[in-house]
Amino acid sequence: MAQRIVVIGGGGGGLGAAGGAKAVDPGASVTVFTEFEDVAYSPCGIPFVHGKEIPSFEALFLADKQAYVDAGIDIHYNTTVSSIDVNARTVEVVGKGTVPYDSLVIATGFSYADPGVPGADLDGLYYVKNIRSAMEWDKRLDSVKKAVVLEAGPLGIEMATALAHRGIETHIVDPNPWVLGELCDPDIAELVQESWTEMGVQMHWNTKLNAFLGDDAGSVRGVDTSAGVIDCDLVVVATHKEPNSALAVAAGIKTGSTGGLIVDSSMHTSAPGVWACGDVCELPHQLGGLPLQGLTGSHAYAQGKVAGANAAGGSREYQPVYVPWGMVAGKWMIGGVALGETAATALGMPYVVGAADGISRARYYPGVKKVRVKLLAEPGSLRLIGAQMAGGEGIKERADFLGVAVKKGLTLRDLATMENVYSPPIGALNEPIAVAAQNALAALAKGK
Repeated sequence: MAQRIVVIGGGGGGLGAAGGAKAVDPGASVTVFTEFEDVAYSPCGIPFVHGKEIPSFEALFLADKQAYVDAGIDIHYNTTVSSIDVNARTVEVVGKGTVPYDSLVIATGFSYADPGVPGADLDGLYYVKNIRSAMEWDKRLDSVKKAVVLEAGPLGIEMATALAHRGIETHIVDPNPWVLGELCDPDIAELVQESWTEMGVQMHWNTKLNAFLGDDAGSVRGVDTSAGVIDCDLVVVATHKEPNSALAVAAGIKTGSTGGLIVDSSMHTSAPGVWACGDVCELPHQLGGLPLQGLTGSHAYAQGKVAGANAAGGSREYQPVYVPWGMVAGKWMIGGVALGETAATALGMPYVVGAADGISRARYYPGVKKVRVKLLAEPGSLRLIGAQMAGGEGIKERADFLGVAVKKGLTLRDLATMENVYSPPIGALNEPIAVAAQNALAALAKGK
């Protein structure tokens, strides 16, 4: 008899799990339940359709529904799983009754944190997540004159930039002192904020939301904040991501300090025969052990592949995370890996720092862009523990490389003498990463 594998959730983690299971056991019965109308599209692309950089939402779909039928994956759309019985190894599905499983993968994703203020039921509060909903909101954006983006996290950054591109007067309200305040350092954030000023984005830092304000028709007309009232036609609620773990918690599956499900290196939970992946999980950062939840789509997909493979009888492990990251913010690309100064200081970790302002290609080649690089290393060993960057291009590639550098324990001395590509259209003579490392070593030598 074919083993029965059930996956709850049709995002990157869930579809990665379904594919991972089929790769290990092509004969397995793999069933996916999703509450939404679609699976396997890129929600990360939604802000860029709103900003008109991407011409249509259809471009965000990775495959049509027939492709999953052809792959032998049975997907049930618009379907809710109401409970899990880990002892009986069954799930209760609304409208379908009790469904047995041999192995279960929970990939229920995230919800935006409730702002916890009056007016949360007003029309005009946009939670960017579902593509069909985004299509309808995009039509409304044509008539929006003034918008507020609540919190300048990754999504808030992208939506503020998109709305400004759209010609909408955009305000950011955030309790932190600068953009991406819990992750990004101020010397990187200042470049983003300068570009937002050029784009007309109005920023309200160290500002607390008190209430959403509505009109007589029940639509949002503004937000009340600690800095006063801001009138608006639309609010993008981009609060931090919280794990959708209620279903698993009700089944007795253990969670960690972030509220995400605790998993081991195989993505197995505390319950027998149950794995989990994506935003519903909690994972330790390899440096400092800080528990993390709500990482990127690439993390969710990779975790799903591991969870699905193991649910089907495989023996894969998910590697410890160092979290290279990057995004477009205003007119800049920003990114990094592991710890910046803000995070290292919060964790009480000592560090030495080296920084450099360089360029992305030869100074005489058209389109040359500024690149700012900052490296953090352990005192003494000079082993790299993190980096942050801003520039006009090449940030993603540097973040990926520096992620491997942190993982493999490279030092400032290694980076100071690294080889680099020199080609006028794509690379400058002096690589900014190397110069930042050289500057750190020079400063340490003077200190001695």
